[in-house]
Amino acid sequence: MARRSSISTGKTHRSNSQGLFSRCTGHGFKDIVSAIGALVALGTLPGSAEEVLPGPVEARVVRVIDGDSFIATAHIWPGQTVTVNVRIRGIDAPEIRTRCAVEKAAARKSRDALEEMIGDSTVEIRNISGDKYFGRVLADVVTAQNRHVASDLLARTLARAYSGGTRISYCG
Repeated sequence: MARRSSISTGKTHRSNSQGLFSRCTGHGFKDIVSAIGALVALGTLPGSAEEVLPGPVEARVVRVIDGDSFIATAHIWPGQTVTVNVRIRGIDAPEIRTRCAVEKAAARKSRDALEEMIGDSTVEIRNISGDKYFGRVLADVVTAQNRHVASDLLARTLARAYSGGTRISYCG
C-alpha cells in the first residue's frame, strides 16, 4: 500500500490507505472530527485545489527526500500533529531517480543543501495547499532564521523556478 499522511492525536498513531479510521478504537468522536479537519486543512483529503491555508504552521522536519520535498510533522493545534510530505512551492529540483548521471549528481547536491538548511529542524510552512499527488502538500517554507527556502535554493542554482506544468529535463 502507498504511504499516506498520518495523524497523531496524542493517543495512537494511525496511517493506512484502506481506511483512515479502521483502527481508531478508543477514540471519541471529537478526536475523529479533529483529525478529519486537520487533513482537510492541510490538503490531504480531496477538496478544491484552490483551497489555501495561509499558516504559518510550525513543522518539525523528519526527513529530506530530495531538493524540493521533505517529510514533516506539522503541529496543527494543541495535541494534534499531522505527518505529511511537503513539496516546496515555486521550485523544481533535479530528480534523484533518473538514468541521467548529470541530473542525479545535481539532485544529490540539491538534496544535501536542503538537508543542511532544514534537516532535523523546525520550519514554518505557509500558503499550504493540496498538491497534484494525494497525501502531499505544496507550501512556502521558511527556516527558524527567517530564510525563504525556495529563494535560497534558486539563488544558489540548486533548483529552477517552477509554477506547474510540464517539467523541463535537466539532461535535455
